[in-house]
Amino acid sequence: MTSTAGKLIKCRAAIAWEAGKPLVIEEVEVAPPQAMEVRIKILYTALCHTDVYFWEAKGQTCVFPRILGHEAGGIVESVGEGVDELAPGDHVLPVFTGECKECAHCKSETSNMCDLLRINTDRGVMISDEQSRFSINSKPIYHFLGTSTFSEYTVVHSGCIAKINPEAPLDKVCVLSCGFCTGFGATVNVAKPPKGSTVAIFGLGAVGLSAAEGARLSGASRIIGVDVNPNKFLLAGKFGCTEFVNPKDHSKPVQQVLAEMTNGGVDRAVECTGNVNAMIQAFESVHDGWGVAVLVGVAHKDAEFKTHPINFLTERTLKGTFFGNYRPRTDLPSVVEKYMTGELELEKFITHSVPFSEINTAFDLMLKGEGIRCIIRMDG
Repeated sequence: MTSTAGKLIKCRAAIAWEAGKPLVIEEVEVAPPQAMEVRIKILYTALCHTDVYFWEAKGQTCVFPRILGHEAGGIVESVGEGVDELAPGDHVLPVFTGECKECAHCKSETSNMCDLLRINTDRGVMISDEQSRFSINSKPIYHFLGTSTFSEYTVVHSGCIAKINPEAPLDKVCVLSCGFCTGFGATVNVAKPPKGSTVAIFGLGAVGLSAAEGARLSGASRIIGVDVNPNKFLLAGKFGCTEFVNPKDHSKPVQQVLAEMTNGGVDRAVECTGNVNAMIQAFESVHDGWGVAVLVGVAHKDAEFKTHPINFLTERTLKGTFFGNYRPRTDLPSVVEKYMTGELELEKFITHSVPFSEINTAFDLMLKGEGIRCIIRMDG
């Protein structure tokens, strides 16, 4: 791959030309990485609900044409000036949020909200020069979340890349670069359920099931899955859910249902839907005095969270998290090692696999609510 260093690369990419329309695989030009940037050969990528959300562009800023994708694994092809921790041939996971290691957030022991590289859903260019590294006939194609992994090659800021064990199978650990860590970390790093506690998981998609897995491994005694799709309940049992609540089955608010089930409320609640009503329900479902609710989903840009102040005064805690409070460069390699030693199961999250040429099938599966994660093989 070093023979292409410093040169323009032509490769296939799946272009989102407009909201809600099928992606089109076309030849794009990928410029060499500039200072503090890395060009990666993507081998496997997965479809996350966030990709679908911004592809539909409902309630979010429209940025098209765009190359979506942010959950992936690949190999470094070349590096730009100033990059000294990565080299061609390294196996890596690109991540939608970064770690510069120099700002106040990166130097703190509790935050992963890097001042320089935190998630920015509206930005469609690189931060160094506000230019895109993708083009077709000299016309820019915009980036997504600083990753744009629906391309055989992509350019990412070096602070948004985790170097991992080269023995780790990229077609499995690629899910760690978003979905799994987001949900799992929301539980184990942020909610921190005590052993024997009761946990409610709102939304049983890939992130919610990862949150349930975190509750299971934390030793929760009851894990209550909350979802309006009853078809998800059987699958969720494999991830630790012991009970289920479908809000549509009840005439009373779901937070009241949960309070009645748990003698006053659950100890922890993790919201993984992006629906502001579910966020409010999750917070109001935790027990007074010690209950903690963690918000994970990304709500509509105009959404407002409304609850009575008494819910705070009675010592309920509301928290939020991006990427499960994991720092990409510092923490992600150790999460990969937990998979390698058998502490984490990832295979059960991967329910489908398609070649890159059939990427729109992955969108169809997600829109139908079928499966958990679909891996897209870039060589197909």
